[in-house]
Amino acid sequence: MSGTYLGMPAFPEAARKAVGDSTLRGNLRHATHTIRDKRARAVAELDDWAALREAGKQIKDHTLRHLDRYLVQVEEAVTAAGGTVHWAADADEANEIVARLVEEAGGGDSAEHEVVKVKSMATQEIALNEALEARGVHAYETDLAELIVQLGRDRPSHILVPAIHRNRGEIRDIFRSEMSEWGRPAPENLTDTPAELAEAARLHLREKFLRARVGISGANFVVAETGTLVVVESEGNGRMCLTLPETLISVVGIEKIVPRWQDLEVFLQTLPRSSTAERMNPYTSMWTGTTDEDGPRTFHLVLLDNGRTDTLADEVGRQALRCIRCSACLNVCPVYERAGGHAYGSVYPGPIGAILSPQLRGTGSDVDASLPYASSLCGACYEVCPVAIDIPEVLVHLRERVVQGGPAVRHGNRVVLRPAKGHAAERAAMRAAQWAFTHPGVLRTGQRLASRTRRVHPRTLPGPGRAWSGSRDLPPVPAEPFRDWWQRTHGGKDGAE
Repeated sequence: MSGTYLGMPAFPEAARKAVGDSTLRGNLRHATHTIRDKRARAVAELDDWAALREAGKQIKDHTLRHLDRYLVQVEEAVTAAGGTVHWAADADEANEIVARLVEEAGGGDSAEHEVVKVKSMATQEIALNEALEARGVHAYETDLAELIVQLGRDRPSHILVPAIHRNRGEIRDIFRSEMSEWGRPAPENLTDTPAELAEAARLHLREKFLRARVGISGANFVVAETGTLVVVESEGNGRMCLTLPETLISVVGIEKIVPRWQDLEVFLQTLPRSSTAERMNPYTSMWTGTTDEDGPRTFHLVLLDNGRTDTLADEVGRQALRCIRCSACLNVCPVYERAGGHAYGSVYPGPIGAILSPQLRGTGSDVDASLPYASSLCGACYEVCPVAIDIPEVLVHLRERVVQGGPAVRHGNRVVLRPAKGHAAERAAMRAAQWAFTHPGVLRTGQRLASRTRRVHPRTLPGPGRAWSGSRDLPPVPAEPFRDWWQRTHGGKDGAE
């Protein structure tokens, strides 16, 4: 995975700054509450939602267990349908492949120096736009929210609605000042009404759709048995990118595979309701290789690893690879609602980003080491996840990795161990607790001593512990330890021993 956003501090510092921005908090509060309420109503319409959720979980888990077999099946099916499959171990390799394919598709005029893009988290993850720009190729985002972010020289802050941190007035100002530098200017006297903003974007993008020779996309799903790729969207810009250019290049994470067409029945119900609160997506585009009668003449599929194989090896953390990028967890998260997406220092913000980014990138940087702590562990994210990712469980698991110093730094295709920075005291405390919990006699003595001295316990911790207890009440110690109570009321030997 590409590096963290340049200059981004660790989450606590970035969040502290974001929380002080009242405009940002207002934008986020309005947007997330609106989306979450609509989603709740859409989900309530289905009596079998729990069964669909479990089915999605089982399909994803099965696929991940047999990913090696399904990847080979995808390559065979795409190749048989006229496409070409490329394998990318990391971001650098993926960017090099895409840049070479774009250059090979050029025809000697200005069109060879630009591409149009469908909204894609995978290409953001590898910083493809920046890599192409370094080669003299301009990548134009065509999703409305991504267009706003690009024109504003901004960063996405939400998986589904990248410009969620902007209000209509800000968007109008961006269109007025920036559109002329990227192509067709915004209409004169443009207002902030949604219809006028959408029309300005449509006029601006139409000339790019008609001129571009290369389209770049990701995919929501790849069907292994046929090699079919699926993109779901709400605006129609994706379909323009997928059908008009002569060459189509799709960069897809290896976890996006589903085994059969029948599996789409589950996800095409759960994804739209969880993301846009719609019964179905307005545009669902599917393509298998190439055909002489319609669509691009050349199709390339770039299968991206970039840390996914390492994530798959973690029995607890691998469930993050079930994610179908619906963003439901962001919309219910109290931390995201107040801090916004930029504070996470990654293209994957919110609860899913807090468990996915540290696994794809390792926990070696200050940003990634802080992300597992960017949560109150309230569990709202797990409740709304359409594939039942237990995000709180993975967060706690990753906190343990950070404290102990786990897989941290990627060097090429290798992950090496490096002790976590600034956590020596925490590691010592956790190891002491581990020792005590594995020695029942010591634990019993400590509990009795704590009970008998409870009247003199301080209300706050001394030294470095003051930072923790300054915003928390220390739990009161009971007059009698549980073990002593159990022995007194039930008799006999302590069953815990």
